[in-house]
Amino acid sequence: MTVRRFETTQTDPFLRGEELGRAFADGIAANLAGYTELFDVVGVAAEDLQPLGLTAIERIEAWRPALADELRGLAAGSGREEWELGMLNARTEILATVGAIGEGECSTSVYLPGAGVPRTVQTWDWHDVSNDDTLVVRSRTAAGRVVRYFTEFGILGKIGVNSDGVGVHFNILNHAADGDGIGVPVHAVARGVLDGAGTLEEAVEIALSADVTASTVLTIVSTSTAGPQAVSVELSPGGHATVLPSDDGILLHTNHFLDPRLATGELVPDTSSSYRRLDRLRERQTSLSSTDPLQRVAGMLIHEADGAPVCCHPDSHLAFEHRWQTLLTVSLDLEQTRLQFHEGGPCTATRESWQVF
Repeated sequence: MTVRRFETTQTDPFLRGEELGRAFADGIAANLAGYTELFDVVGVAAEDLQPLGLTAIERIEAWRPALADELRGLAAGSGREEWELGMLNARTEILATVGAIGEGECSTSVYLPGAGVPRTVQTWDWHDVSNDDTLVVRSRTAAGRVVRYFTEFGILGKIGVNSDGVGVHFNILNHAADGDGIGVPVHAVARGVLDGAGTLEEAVEIALSADVTASTVLTIVSTSTAGPQAVSVELSPGGHATVLPSDDGILLHTNHFLDPRLATGELVPDTSSSYRRLDRLRERQTSLSSTDPLQRVAGMLIHEADGAPVCCHPDSHLAFEHRWQTLLTVSLDLEQTRLQFHEGGPCTATRESWQVF
């Protein structure tokens, strides 16, 4: 996988989206083709995609109009229909409407030292036949906040950090209440936090304000005069909850609910790797708390043979919708408000492959 880069100074949301759409029309087209195929395989009716995409735009418009404007700009710049961009941004919600639950997904680690900034690392896992390319963007809001984020082409956001020292990691969850129509897409929620929050408290408030129909957890980190901060905000149509770091400053998340109340609606089976991945990460706290991001990456170097697929490799015997691969390993540099990443899983990361954006 290649992570392509884009920097824009355009502060008007529509014009910024148009600029992005024009620059990456090929990537958007590839993602539309790939997700349309995925939706077909998991049982989403083709005739439902347009109304689902249009509903997604309506939900974004009602929650954060500027993000809806950017989405419309993405459509205009890439020469696609607006509903197609709505469909891409609601890919998690659309999968939830048919109960498509994946075995794989992401693992996130945050360590809060006594002083300084949070030390973070995450694996991003997705289907191994996804678009070969993804994207990092540097943008600026109308208020002057600089946002750097990683995402898929045509999707508003995912993992990122802003110039106020607020960062977001992103993991999918599954709850029994998921799938009842299209709410605010969780990828839009991540971007809304990055665009709008100057503090951890503001970030949590923005995240909790979204009426979602698919579950996710945003692990939000920040710097402040009070010291490093972090919280995992579990969002679900079954309710919202916040999970705090342990007394020793560790905050870990994989793909099951940690809040006891929300866990009663958990859809991930007990046999899921999510529980094993969390257990193995708890054993790696020394590496995961290192000041060296490559040492934190080494803490994520746990394969199925080691007890859990934190560093995930696809099983070629499975159909593509059941295959997962760690496509990106990423850390948030809260001190310099930058992204640091490797194109691939922890087992292939080196000093030379470690990039800064």
